[in-house]
Formats: sequence, structure tokens, C-alpha cells
Amino acid sequence: MNKYKKLILGIIFDAVGYASFIIPGVGEFSDIVWAPISGWLMTKLYKGKPGKIAGIITFVEEALPGLDVIPTFTLMWLYTYVFNKKKDIIEI
Repeated sequence: MNKYKKLILGIIFDAVGYASFIIPGVGEFSDIVWAPISGWLMTKLYKGKPGKIAGIITFVEEALPGLDVIPTFTLMWLYTYVFNKKKDIIEI
């Protein structure tokens, strides 16, 4: 998958995580559903050990109240394509 498609999907997934703030009370319940889904999506977007670690971090971030403001998908994209100095990133 193209890295810019991953960025767009990541921004959309982060926006879904933010949506729990729109409806007070119901939002925290939606995090129970969204947390495992977001963790799974992260592992599908980013393969290997970094994807698994990011999936766990995303799951925990979505599951804990008040941490929804952290854009984990966007941060993972930045880590993978901007801050990671490896030139041999394999696209799958």
C-alpha cells in the first residue's frame, strides 16, 4: 500500500478515535468496541514487530479513558516514513 494512502487511512482512523468525545458518556462505551478494532487495523497497516507493538499501544491508548487525543496512527506513520532512518522499508 502506498505510504500516502496509509497516511490518509491513519488520519481517518484517528478521527474515529476522536469521535468518542462527541457524545459524552456513550463515547467511553464506544472505546470498548473501537480499542480492539484499532489495534487490529494498526497491525494490518504496519507489518512485523513495529506493527505489533503499535497495535498494542493503540489498543491501550483507545481503551484507557482520556487518551483518545493521541493520534497514534498518524504518529506511527511519522515514525515509519519520516523519523525512521532505515532506507529499506518494505511495502507489503
